[in-house]
This record gives sequence, C-alpha cells and structure tokens, in this order.
Amino acid sequence: MLRLLLGLTALGLCAPARAADPPALKREFRAVWVATVSNIDWPSKPGLSADQQKKELLAILDNAVELKLNAVIFQVRPMADALYASELEPWSEYLTGQIGKAPGYDPLAFAVAEAHTRGLELHAWFNPYRARHPSAKSPAPADHLTKKRPDLAKPYGTHAWMNPTNPEVQEHSLRVFLDVVKRYDIDGIHIDDYFYPYKEKGPDGKVIPFPDDDTWEAYQKQGGKLSRDDWRRDAVNVFVRRMYEETKKAKPWVKVGISPFGIWRPGHPAGIAGLDQYAELYADAKLWFNEGWVDYFTPQLYWPIAQEKQSFPKLLDWWAGENTKKRHLWPGLYTSRVTGAAKGWNAKEIGDQIAVTRQRSDTDGAVHFSAKALVRNTGGIAEELKKVYAEPALVPASNWLAKGNTPAKPEAVREMAGGKAVLRVKTAPGTRFVVVRAQTGDRWVVNVSDASGAIAVPETGRIVVTALDRVGRESEPVEVK
Repeated sequence: MLRLLLGLTALGLCAPARAADPPALKREFRAVWVATVSNIDWPSKPGLSADQQKKELLAILDNAVELKLNAVIFQVRPMADALYASELEPWSEYLTGQIGKAPGYDPLAFAVAEAHTRGLELHAWFNPYRARHPSAKSPAPADHLTKKRPDLAKPYGTHAWMNPTNPEVQEHSLRVFLDVVKRYDIDGIHIDDYFYPYKEKGPDGKVIPFPDDDTWEAYQKQGGKLSRDDWRRDAVNVFVRRMYEETKKAKPWVKVGISPFGIWRPGHPAGIAGLDQYAELYADAKLWFNEGWVDYFTPQLYWPIAQEKQSFPKLLDWWAGENTKKRHLWPGLYTSRVTGAAKGWNAKEIGDQIAVTRQRSDTDGAVHFSAKALVRNTGGIAEELKKVYAEPALVPASNWLAKGNTPAKPEAVREMAGGKAVLRVKTAPGTRFVVVRAQTGDRWVVNVSDASGAIAVPETGRIVVTALDRVGRESEPVEVK
C-alpha cells in the first residue's frame, strides 16, 4: 500500500539547522468515540454486508485523519456480546441483526489494522456490566450470559444487568477484557459511565431496586460490616483496580481509560449540582483517579461553559486538582449536541471548550462523542474542528508506562518505485508508529503511520524520520539522504 504524505499546515517557515532538530509536533490527545450500541455510529444499521460495514468504518477512520485526530475509541462489547471473534461471548446483533451470527470477518482486527495504517491509536471500549440493552431485538442464544447464567445477569427495568457484587461477574468481565488485550494489538482499553445502572422506575413511578439481594444476604451471613452502599462501591472499586493491574501484567503498554459521569458529587466544587454518581451509580471515580488506577481519565463534561451549575471549566479545574498521580486528563466533550438547530449548541462551543483545555498545563486533550456528528459535519462541527486542529498532533507520551531506553531510531531509504519517490522504513520491535517530516520549499508536511507500507515522499528535499514507541515516546531523528 502506498501512503501519501498528509498535506498539513506548515510546521515552520524555515528548515531546522540539522537532522537532530526537526520540526516539533504538538502533543494533544484528539479522539472520537465510535458507539456501536443501538447502531449509534457504526454500522449504520444491522445486516449490512461485510464489505458495506468495512466501507462505513473506513469512512469514519478517514474522517478522523482529515480532522487531524489521532485516536479512536471503538465500542466492542455493548451488552455481554462481541464485535470481534470471541469464545467467551456471542457476536453482537448490531452487526448482523441476530445475536450470535458471525458477520464474515473480525471487525476489531480490521479496525486495529486500518487505524494503525492511518496513524491512529485504537482503544477497545467495553461495558463491564450491561447484559441487555432496550434496543436489542433478537432473542438471546443459549450461550449468552442472560441464558447461561441468569443468576449473574438479571432483568432490571428495560435492561438486563450483571451484579457487580458477584465475584463471578467480576471474573467473567475481566476474562473478556484480558482476552482482547492479549489477542489484539490495541493501544488501550476503555470503560464509560455505566457501573451500577442509572436508576429506572416501574409502572408505579417508583425506583426499581437493583436485584442484588442474593449477594447482599450472603455478604451479611459471612460477617460483612460495610453498609449496603459502601459494599456496592467497594465491589466496583475492586473491579476497577483489578482491571488496571491485570491489564498491566498482560501488556504494560496498553493504556487503561475511564470515562465517568462528569460530576463526582454535587457540591464538588462548590456550586455544582447534578446527579450524584457516588451515591446512585456507586462509582467513586475520584478514588480511581486519586489512586492512579487509570492511565487517562475522561470525565464526561457534557455541559456548556456558561452553564453555571455544571460549569465546564469549573469541573475541569476540580478534576485536575484530583490528579494526584499525574495521569492524563482528557475530558469528554458532548460534540453531538452541536446540531445547527435552535435548541442545539453552536459549533464554537466545542472549539471554546478545547481552548479551555489548552489554557491549562495539566490537560492535554479531549474525546468527542461521537463519530456520526463528525462524519456528517452536523451544525458545522467538522469545519470548526478543522480550524481548532489546524496542525497535527501526537498522542501525549505515558512515561510512567515506559520501560528501558527511548525508542531506537528507524532505518529509512528513499527510492523510486513506479516512477514515484517512496520511503521504506524499518523499525525496531516495540515501535507503534513512524513520523515522516518532509520539507517542500519552506514548508513541512507530515505523515504518521505504522510503517507497514511504502510512503509517498517528494523526490527531493529533506526528510526526517522518527519512531514512536507504544507509550508515545519519540526516538532521535534520522535524516534520509
């Protein structure tokens, strides 16, 4: 495959004096969620052919490249199912319309390969506890958790939900996560804001109690001393800690990210009001951040800057103050609220929120919900992001995950192939991407890819190549003759 250099904004008006001083690239996480539950983003509907699904997914990845994003967070387990080849859970119905039916290819393997070809990180996004979503239409097969182990996944309102306090639930979900970590060359794993479910009400208007009486009674008989709320939170805390620790044992470089509800508790900081995730979802997100059980933290700050009781900058500042382990803080932005309609947001709101993150030294990125808005350019959001992301950026390095020396320098040769100049790059083990900076006149253009194919370059002019390892560290530069 021949890779074209991306025609990006000039990185400098004059060439660096030496190969050891190439144009520097900004470090900023620029990601988009690709939601598969209810076919929100992909595929556009169930039952498309494998070729149609691939075409739609490539359009999302190409759009991410066009907007100068550098990561995709791809939902692979919406409801105890799989958008990849799994022996633990059945194929997702959002692919074929029938849960358990294979789509004819492995979407996660395809997404990983195509994302890396384009210089995009690919993070696998899981729902740890949801077992059935209201949008599900096909009957669950015998090997689905709700049928195989109904004691672990019980009906709750319009959903079916796994019981977080059941040790077998924890073991099953962790086994699912680690299966993907071990078998796929992903850059991260990711969970969002669904722990205990958002409370549902019955026909009588009363909140439906969550069905964990069985494990609560067993806990009490064993002499448990925690209150029921603390017991629930403790179960979720244990899962989050184990998810982090066991991922690091399997592949230390795979980043772990969590995207909780944007408010920890009302009144934190002062004046903030809203859902109390600590009390209602039994999610102590502050603790996880304080303890460093993540490599990146993406609180869903889904409110506008001027909304005083859910102020975007105030909440961002508060979360930054909780970052005691100095992990990445990349807030989630409600980019899909940009509609162009009277009740929707103006695209500039998202641009302004990104500007807020850039005013801080302790926040270096953001994640957009979700891909459909960017592909469709709803309300002009893609045009706004093209202005905001005028220059390319690399994913910030996660230096606490680094082992050993900085990445080895790549080897690169410029040659003619089919009448065109191409660059062929050889990298050391542990390299994720190569960064090619090519000078044309007084401008530089940049390509980021996985070096699996030839890269189109100018026939003349300076070319500087670096390697990025799996945790984002950049090698010393090599100048190609």
